[in-house]
Amino acid sequence: MASIFQGVGAATSLDTKKFQLSSLRSVTGRKASCVVMRSGGAKMDGGSNQISGRADQLVTNAVATKADTPAASTASKPGHELLLFEALREGLEEEMERDARVCVMGEDVGHYGGSYKVTKGLAEKYGDLRVLDTPIAENSFTGMGIGAAMTGLRPIIEGMNMGFLLLAFNQISNNCGMLHYTSGGQFKIPVVIRGPGGVGRQLGAEHSQRLESYFQSIPGIQMVACSTPYNAKGLMKAAIRSDNPVILFEHVLLYNLKERIPDEEYVLNLEEAEMVRPGEHVTILTYSRMRYHVMQAAKTLVNKGYDPEVIDIRSLKPFDLYTIGNSIKKTHRVLIVEECMRTGGIGASLTAAITENFHDYLDAPIMCLSSQDVPTPYAGTLEEWTVVQPPQIVAAVEQLCR
Repeated sequence: MASIFQGVGAATSLDTKKFQLSSLRSVTGRKASCVVMRSGGAKMDGGSNQISGRADQLVTNAVATKADTPAASTASKPGHELLLFEALREGLEEEMERDARVCVMGEDVGHYGGSYKVTKGLAEKYGDLRVLDTPIAENSFTGMGIGAAMTGLRPIIEGMNMGFLLLAFNQISNNCGMLHYTSGGQFKIPVVIRGPGGVGRQLGAEHSQRLESYFQSIPGIQMVACSTPYNAKGLMKAAIRSDNPVILFEHVLLYNLKERIPDEEYVLNLEEAEMVRPGEHVTILTYSRMRYHVMQAAKTLVNKGYDPEVIDIRSLKPFDLYTIGNSIKKTHRVLIVEECMRTGGIGASLTAAITENFHDYLDAPIMCLSSQDVPTPYAGTLEEWTVVQPPQIVAAVEQLCR
């Protein structure tokens, strides 16, 4: 066991190797939206200045600039406050009310309300046929949901944990992603596959899976990752309305994140990244929980005289190369921060896409901070070492901008 963690100190070594992956087509002709979100993070312990270890202690009272400055207090903003899991439920409920074809299936999604209460109260309102409790058989109910989509329904399949959906990988790959093509366009598969994933708090290796890169390789599937209550609701509604199969990744540690969202209806673009913080010196690309580690690091970077531009890529497939490319043309430096595994992760695909499309605009090699290529330890201290922390982001930007 000790040999597994022997290299854990190199969790964020700045490997600048270019990954040879297929290029991804740029999304053009759109304007990038800018939505300012609240962000935070826990204070980290101090340590060494090496990127492979702990960087210097974060400055918690850093000055705020640009998108970091709140325009008004939360209480004075229009709208209503929701936790992220409540925003997902609100988006789901609105779509179920709008379209009778929308239904939900999965383990404990009915009267129990789901493991994280995303479907709480829906069974009482819409009945057991539209909110269907299933046996513990991911391959069976995922296949059933795909079949339901073929008949014209719009099912939402909940995986109690994204790691369990590996049991349904055949249905997702050979059926969900291919049936529209292999049927010659006779069938559409308007299905949403969603559930919690990511590294939690001592959930153990099997419950700490990051499967984004597994599903990214499947042709015919779109993937998005929510990070705030606002985009959770907007992406949920957009995914349900899409005629394509969509996998919506939710992070287990973000469900209790609170934010004020608009009272009026809104639907987000499934293929659009979000400009979280405009900047000039370096483009930081991230998604899901790492957005908050990046924004915590950004406060320290501002105090050190750096001006990072932070983009939540949100769309994991396809990448929003329009927004990403415009940022790179301005900053000429790229740092990718992800919780996915380093080998074959989202960062590897993103590195390849940037290299193929924007190589001439880069003044420095692309840096990618990823999780360790080891099963996630149960021990809290070891678990923390396997995931990118804010001090390491600070050190990486300092190295990039030398």
